[in-house]
Amino acid sequence: MDDLPPFETHRVDNQPPPFDPRDLWADDVVLRESVAHEGGEAFAERLADYGALAGDELYRLGFDANRDRPRLRTHDRTGQRIDTVEFHPAYHRLMEAAKTHGVAGLSWHEPVAGAHVARAALSYLHHQAEAGTSCPLTMTHAAVPVLLREPGLREWAAKAATPHYDPRDVPIANKAGITLGMGMTEKQGGSDVRANATTATLADDGMYALVGHKWFFSAPMSDGFLVLAQAEGGLTCFLMPRRLDDGGKNAFRLMRLKDKLGDWANASSEVEFTGARAWRVGEEGRGVATIIEMVMLTRLDCMLGSAAEMRMALAQALHHTRHRVAFGKPLVEQALMRNVLADLALESEAATAFALRVARAVDAAPRDPYEAAFARVATAVGKFWICKRVPAFVNEAQECLGGAGYVEESILPRLYRQAPLNSIWEGSGNIQCLDVLRALARDAGVLDAITRELASASGGDHVYDAFVERLRADLSSTQEAGARKLVERLALALQAAVLLRTGSPAARLFVRSRLGDEHGLVFGTLPADADVAVLLARALPA
Repeated sequence: MDDLPPFETHRVDNQPPPFDPRDLWADDVVLRESVAHEGGEAFAERLADYGALAGDELYRLGFDANRDRPRLRTHDRTGQRIDTVEFHPAYHRLMEAAKTHGVAGLSWHEPVAGAHVARAALSYLHHQAEAGTSCPLTMTHAAVPVLLREPGLREWAAKAATPHYDPRDVPIANKAGITLGMGMTEKQGGSDVRANATTATLADDGMYALVGHKWFFSAPMSDGFLVLAQAEGGLTCFLMPRRLDDGGKNAFRLMRLKDKLGDWANASSEVEFTGARAWRVGEEGRGVATIIEMVMLTRLDCMLGSAAEMRMALAQALHHTRHRVAFGKPLVEQALMRNVLADLALESEAATAFALRVARAVDAAPRDPYEAAFARVATAVGKFWICKRVPAFVNEAQECLGGAGYVEESILPRLYRQAPLNSIWEGSGNIQCLDVLRALARDAGVLDAITRELASASGGDHVYDAFVERLRADLSSTQEAGARKLVERLALALQAAVLLRTGSPAARLFVRSRLGDEHGLVFGTLPADADVAVLLARALPA
């Protein structure tokens, strides 16, 4: 037997090297430029630190956190009700890294100009490594300004913003930092939260007792949850703690975890309230108005998450095609593949630049009425359009890899499962479009803000100017059936405005292809004379 020749079945070659480790900040010229343009450059050193971490340790941990999904334990070994969700240790490390670096709180614990822009960039970097943890991080960040309205809840707001992560299931008095979840949606209502049936009854101590259910109860191991319920005065917002001050578990039951298409690292649940204690946030009957600021912030993070998914998918496609040879030369040197990659790079740059522009508007909103009006409508416009573009984008990136982009050793299947989430969460596409129509019809400041934003890039490109002129004539339309087309055109114009105003090398081609009808219905249909080399070199260092 020892004399037999070695049995060699094949030789492995023509395979790209591992994608990681990569520095997600240093690699991303568009992100760095956008942060500088939008006022967050003072935080560049910290963003660089997190970009290196996200592209190395956190990138690898994302695979573990998604491979071993959360588990619900309703009872302990003695039969006591515990309603606990257990996570893989990778989940907690991802949350710890994000929380301590400011992904959930930089805007609030360092409230200086540009902090929202920097926090947006941190969220963008984190989401590329692992998207599921972005859900509790986003909710924790967005809840802070709502809680700050109530003097009695200042401790909750401060500990949500602070850069500390503590996963222990104990009262918040024993913690330096906390996380927050949400429970808005019920079986019978969906997006129509005014149809919520959960009731809230005022108790003698000033708290309320909640009885009812939530069909989606996100991040159920959070320390507290913002929920909507029907009080005597109408639909009202409440903060429901997981643990009461005496250490006892609040009166709710986790019924099951959602078996979701994606977002596997994070737990989402169905819950029943059986007299759960909660504090009122805002006035009775003003629940929707109370959470509206939170909604704006979560919509921004939907935009950022979708832009981040585009960015990671693009980076994976470029990495593969630079190292993979087919038909005698690297894929990236073949004309049709170059058109596809450049088109993806163009879409990704526009999404990132616009999301960071909206982050600047959110940052400036408290001190600038124009930026506040722009943020009000741009979060809905951007959430509708950027989130809609991701599924087709990620699928195109998968095609660049072929079968290698369809197996779980690659991050692309996870990105593809994740891609539809942001367009569904926090109001689906129709909700965003209806919100844009309402804002245009009811708030003259919104129309003025859009007009000024579009005008800021005028005069340098005749195709852009002609498109904007036609668009301005249509902005007074409030016909519901045409809302999607209007918001789509508005999104494209606003993306083009950012690219033109900042002098991006991608601006002219974006205008030609997206506004000038020199593009087909799929990616990879840029004009034949397009200078794609500039886009490919800009998108990812070789």
